[in-house]
Amino acid sequence: MSIIEKAAGRIAGQARESRPRPRPATPPPLVAAVPQEPPVVQLAQAEVQPARIAPRHQIDVERLHKAGMVTPNSERTPVAEEFRFIKRPLIGKALYKGQGAIRHGNLIMVTSSLPGEGKTFCAINLAMSIAMEMDHTVLLVDADVARPSVLPALGLEAETGLMDLLRDESLDLADVLLRTNVERLSILPAGNSQKNATELLASQSMKALLDDIATRYADRIVIFDSPPLLLTSEARVLAEQMGQIVMVVEAEKTTRNTLKDALRKIESCENVNLIYNKGRSFAEPETYGYYRS
Repeated sequence: MSIIEKAAGRIAGQARESRPRPRPATPPPLVAAVPQEPPVVQLAQAEVQPARIAPRHQIDVERLHKAGMVTPNSERTPVAEEFRFIKRPLIGKALYKGQGAIRHGNLIMVTSSLPGEGKTFCAINLAMSIAMEMDHTVLLVDADVARPSVLPALGLEAETGLMDLLRDESLDLADVLLRTNVERLSILPAGNSQKNATELLASQSMKALLDDIATRYADRIVIFDSPPLLLTSEARVLAEQMGQIVMVVEAEKTTRNTLKDALRKIESCENVNLIYNKGRSFAEPETYGYYRS
């Protein structure tokens, strides 16, 4: 190797040594992993409708009181005292659950032999008196579908009711019940008149409805203001489903034979009570003209 070649090699070596050596790559700083929140998805919220509460129908209790009828929170009256006696055995049988309990004992029909004997008067007073109890509620049914008289007597307007419920399967009992300003009293109106009322009352739909009414609420007593027994066939059909029957007898007008004929129509019911109505008051102050038996 010549001197020139040796000199060139030394120069090349010096050149290589003078080049800066590459620094090792600096690792990226450690960053703690932060969990990311899931994206917020805006869901369409269904509109929540407040529960529909049926308005209370206002019974003019002051007018009823002036008419001599039983009203809540009123002073003790002769009529109120009589219906306290009348209701007690009915309630006892209605709610008895032991051996010998009455089927549908809480379904009580108030009827009479003929119109005008005071059955609606007695049905309303009985319902009002039971509504004054602390532990029971009352449903008053206007079952005199040919001549409804409960709502007019209470000063209420006609409404859909029993007949509509039996004819229209889309209706529920809650759709036709009337809540009233008497806290424990509700009313089922007769509804729109139907030509086949007897057949509707004798239908399986009616039997299912009565079973539901009788068993849905253990503390409920149901009072039916029914048609007179000797005037239409609806009362006899209805009586077959009742646990108890109250027969209103007009004093000094309803004959013995008339009463016997009427009682034969309800022989299927073993629990029949009589109210002797419109009797003349005697001299004794404790006798008011309304009697029980």
